[in-house]
Amino acid sequence: MPKDFFERKSGITKKREPLSVRMRPRNLSEYVGQEHILGEGKLLRRAIEADRISSLIFYGPPGCGKTALGHVISITASSYFENINAALSNVNEVRNIIMKAKKQFDLEGKKTILFIDEIHRFNKAQQDVLMPDVEKGNPILVGTTTHNPFFSINSALLSRSQIFEFKLLTTEEITRILESALKDRERGLGKAKVIMNKDAIIFLSKASDGDARRALAALEVGALTTRPNKNKIIEFTLDVAKESIQRKAIIYDKDEDAHYDTSSAFIKSMRGSDPDAALYWLAKMLVAGEDPRFIARRIVICAAEDVGNADPQALLVANAALQISEFVGLPEARIPLAQAVVYIACAPKSNAAYMGISRAMDDVEKERTQEVPTYLKDASYFGAEKLEHGIGYKYTHNFEDHYVKQDYMPNKKKYYIPQAIGYEKKIKEWLKYLTTHSTK
Repeated sequence: MPKDFFERKSGITKKREPLSVRMRPRNLSEYVGQEHILGEGKLLRRAIEADRISSLIFYGPPGCGKTALGHVISITASSYFENINAALSNVNEVRNIIMKAKKQFDLEGKKTILFIDEIHRFNKAQQDVLMPDVEKGNPILVGTTTHNPFFSINSALLSRSQIFEFKLLTTEEITRILESALKDRERGLGKAKVIMNKDAIIFLSKASDGDARRALAALEVGALTTRPNKNKIIEFTLDVAKESIQRKAIIYDKDEDAHYDTSSAFIKSMRGSDPDAALYWLAKMLVAGEDPRFIARRIVICAAEDVGNADPQALLVANAALQISEFVGLPEARIPLAQAVVYIACAPKSNAAYMGISRAMDDVEKERTQEVPTYLKDASYFGAEKLEHGIGYKYTHNFEDHYVKQDYMPNKKKYYIPQAIGYEKKIKEWLKYLTTHSTK
């Protein structure tokens, strides 16, 4: 029985597998990313190196290395390894694997690791089948999911598993993966003589939005569809990179983490008197297709709750934005929504709000999407504390002037540029006061 259970069992050779599959790491030294859980001395790394893993749930966005780590475990662990996809599996298959695991343990004293990709696709009955034997430690469950496990997996199964949150890969980490694929002569494109200029690598690293699978797919399609020059060298230029990846996908689920985390950051940015961050999260929601009525309701609530009578006009502006957005619809609705957001975020008329949202949306569409910082993520649901969501967030009302210096977006950029006209002059003066007089 081959050690690498992720290898195809048909006659298809590994050369015909996608580059992202061929380039899966074979050990922890080849693995890129997730230093917060796999860095030297971290619990998960120690468990894998000691071959002493217990049941695990890997949770995070697509292409960040969940399946890749399962691949490493399949190669390095001394246990038997079974790999299934929950979308294609059923109760009978799970029961047969469990029965087989029991027999193998009775005969050889050797446990089985059951790797379940997309475990959130198992319904309650299917998850319940796993319960008794996972509790006894055979099979050892390793499940991956792009959905928040506290919403999609039975609490009883969660309590018997360690949960590790995977994060989007950084631009630098994607670059390392691409460069490794270009150099690798055995599994990558090393024999193909692909010369990729720096601009092309940077573009793919950003446009892939933290998804290594997407970056490698773009690299492969670009290399395979570009004719070699007279020296038999494939020149992978910036234009080739742009054609290969096309428009980037915005990671945004409308009823789970991305939805709640982004709206949480949106509200906290308005509360924290940061119009730039508030516009960015507004842009992300709009580009991702969020219901403008949902956004408008959040603005109205924020106006009443966090601005209140300090500036009663804020609630009127928010209510006007709500009504106008329902009347005109998208894409024009983005303008009154942006005006209300800026007004509330700055709370004490030019087209600064309109230009700000346009610039922010342009960044969301063309640049790497910024991830919500952990301390700004929604921390209201059960289990959020285990993911460290909300920890470290500074509640602005606890500080003098109801303001505290705090980053509301990872990469600070200027979107809203207030003009010295009318009431916006006071806004400009207020923002200047906050940035120059606050020492906290």
